[in-house]
Amino acid sequence: MSEATPVLLAADVGGTKTDVALFDAAHGPRAPLLARRYRSAAYADPESMLRTFLREADVPVAAACVAVAGPVIHGVARPTNLPWRVDRDALGRGLEIARFDLLNDLEAIAWAIPTLEPEDTLTLHEGEPEPTGALAVVAPGTGLGEAFLTWDGTAYRAHASEGGHADFAPADELQVGLLEYVRARYGHVSIERVCSGIGIPNIYDYLRDSGRYAESPAVAKRLADAADRTPVIVEAALEPAGGCPLCVETVHTFVAILGAEAGNLALKTLATGGIHIAGGIPLHMLPALQGGRLLEAFQSKGRMTELLKRIPVRVVKRRAALLGAAAYGLARLGS
Repeated sequence: MSEATPVLLAADVGGTKTDVALFDAAHGPRAPLLARRYRSAAYADPESMLRTFLREADVPVAAACVAVAGPVIHGVARPTNLPWRVDRDALGRGLEIARFDLLNDLEAIAWAIPTLEPEDTLTLHEGEPEPTGALAVVAPGTGLGEAFLTWDGTAYRAHASEGGHADFAPADELQVGLLEYVRARYGHVSIERVCSGIGIPNIYDYLRDSGRYAESPAVAKRLADAADRTPVIVEAALEPAGGCPLCVETVHTFVAILGAEAGNLALKTLATGGIHIAGGIPLHMLPALQGGRLLEAFQSKGRMTELLKRIPVRVVKRRAALLGAAAYGLARLGS
């Protein structure tokens, strides 16, 4: 790395792990000069983690761009599942980085979308995209994130949202029952409560407690021993022998809800350029996403069905928040 070339620090801060890397304009956002992954909980705050990385890198950094789960208000964020306060200005001063940007993680993923290559996505529906139509991203991970991009005449610009906390709208009788069940637990039922890593166990519990499906004793034991029930449910649903019927229906219900919410987001943003499904959960259930339930729910919008049939639907197959933070940061560095 030449010291004469401005270097960007980019990071994707997650509740479990944080990816940090260095980039420059010559190599672009897809080719980090140095990359490291840290266990987030091992550090008291983001500054100490980034300082550890910078000591190892031992290269002057001209700018930084950090993506973090949670809303960014006036340059400050409190990451989901971390007791941190991420303050853009304080980090810039403490690390002596003059230009420091802080993005919501879904906004960062959105910035990555225009840089994706064909091998980065799995197409569920080709559609008939408008060349400069809006793009949208729905990303179920631990929670549910949503973002969108609009064309400004020369390039796409990303916009953050907290759409995952909007109300869950059930699409059939089963989902009406799910709404009532989850509302009894939490009061307000956001779409995140039933369409995310925290939502999948809620679907499972409803299908079990309503008597629709019996619980497998073997799966019940695995769930009792698990710190996180979601991977157990998904793995049991996708077992080659056919899987646990309760887990299979849990995943099918999740996929239908995800498809319907993707369609809602497409309508609200008029995403005629396409919908991208990102996040960790979809990557672990690709066969279920390809089974037709998602597209059926996505396109089932009454008078708007024909519009939805023209919108492409793709799954993002790579961790995109770091890529998007790098793309945004490099663009700012060159401005």
